[in-house]
Amino acid sequence: AKAAHLARIDLSAHGFFALDDNRCGYDWDMTKPDDLPADAPENSWKGNPFNYFTQGVVCTEVEIEVLTGNHRTIRSDVIMDVGSSINPMIDIGQIEGAFTQGMGWSTIEELIYADDDHTWVRPRGKMFTTGPGTYKIPAFNDTPEIFNVTLMSNVDNPFAVHSSKAIGEPPFFLGSSVFYAAKEAVRAARLERFGEDKYFEMRMPGSSERIRMLCADELAEKAVSKVPDKKLNIEDFQAQGSY
Repeated sequence: AKAAHLARIDLSAHGFFALDDNRCGYDWDMTKPDDLPADAPENSWKGNPFNYFTQGVVCTEVEIEVLTGNHRTIRSDVIMDVGSSINPMIDIGQIEGAFTQGMGWSTIEELIYADDDHTWVRPRGKMFTTGPGTYKIPAFNDTPEIFNVTLMSNVDNPFAVHSSKAIGEPPFFLGSSVFYAAKEAVRAARLERFGEDKYFEMRMPGSSERIRMLCADELAEKAVSKVPDKKLNIEDFQAQGSY
């Protein structure tokens, strides 16, 4: 290897791959087939945006602490269609990693800029959350306490190598199930507080501060009432970042 390096001989292998245009791509000049309904969307007969689709579902159980806004992910059960997996251990690891990344993105990874809502950050436009002291990513204790990942069987994919499917980023948004489960828990707390199931907006990420204030209990209402020069309604209050 050293001799080849000094002689400038490339020892690496190279290859190129192009998708079959019959499976992936658009023909913008294609005319509408006669057997399609009149209201069929144009992209349904112009071609295929992708060679194939990867999909999955998840069910997540979350517990929140109303007093602090902290949440625990009790359990997540994921099932993914990855075709005929070439290496199930690698695919499961990819799914676990993407899920955790999406979970962090939707719950704790909050971006704070110097703007009208954060006047204490200067100069204007500066990003405040630029390091581990302010920008929080998931740690070991943030992962679901029970985490089950299952690969679907008998779902061969005839359009890829060995009937497999790529499984890098597709499970990412499944991690947002933690956010929506926390929102359902907040909904239950508000139902107990107000006696009716009213609409409320919960913005991402679902940080501890947002969960805490959206529970809208007596303590949160008292804190909001102390904000100077503003008349805020606890039912509509939106937290702005607690740094």
